[in-house]
Amino acid sequence: MKAWIAFWNILVKDMRAYYLKPPNISWGLIFPLAWAGMFFIRSGAGLDSVSALLSGVIAVSVLFGTTSLLAVTVTFEKKNRSFERLLLAPISLELLMLAKTAGAILFGVANAFVPVIMAAFLMDLSAVNWSTLIPAVVLIAISSTFLGLFIAVSVKEVFEAQTFSNFFRFPMLFLCGLFFPIKQIPIWLRPLSYVLPLTYGADILHSSIHQAGKMPLLLNFGLLTVFCAGLFVVSMRNIRRKWII
Repeated sequence: MKAWIAFWNILVKDMRAYYLKPPNISWGLIFPLAWAGMFFIRSGAGLDSVSALLSGVIAVSVLFGTTSLLAVTVTFEKKNRSFERLLLAPISLELLMLAKTAGAILFGVANAFVPVIMAAFLMDLSAVNWSTLIPAVVLIAISSTFLGLFIAVSVKEVFEAQTFSNFFRFPMLFLCGLFFPIKQIPIWLRPLSYVLPLTYGADILHSSIHQAGKMPLLLNFGLLTVFCAGLFVVSMRNIRRKWII
């Protein structure tokens, strides 16, 4: 019971201290919407293309929201030595880091539904398969959060974490099939697309919103789960090696 009380207190503390701050709002919401607007205006398409863009905007909103948040919460607290105080909490290191990342996951899921609400005024969402879309959003949020954790553990400064995050985030915009099919990517770059977790999340979103997925849903969900577990395990190993003496 004490462990879960500590878990809850850490989560609530992060929500009060870090969430809904201007950098998180700008990177998590404004940037993805601006990016989608660029595609929308450049293509000259009408409102019928909103469904094609929606899956990409959802995925990017989750990706940028979660990774931006972890770059602040983990890196900042480590630099200011408040992370050491958290290590005194009566919980395991794994549960501690899950508490630190749970808020980012919730933030990412909430981010995902901002463009959904906006799209509801422009298109009919009755054909959306919510039974696959919602689990996909959750898994994308988890994998993106653990990617952000991996990045935050690998650097010392907040600005380094943001810069390192962009090394992963911006290539994903072009390589993961968010706004145009992977088959349009040069063939020598396509193998890189399939080692990025967002590729599989985006494919599920395409299937859920406009039935344009290219891979089996079971494969997508399975690989996303593997990425989530792998990123968390690697991050925990780095934390023990770099942060805990």
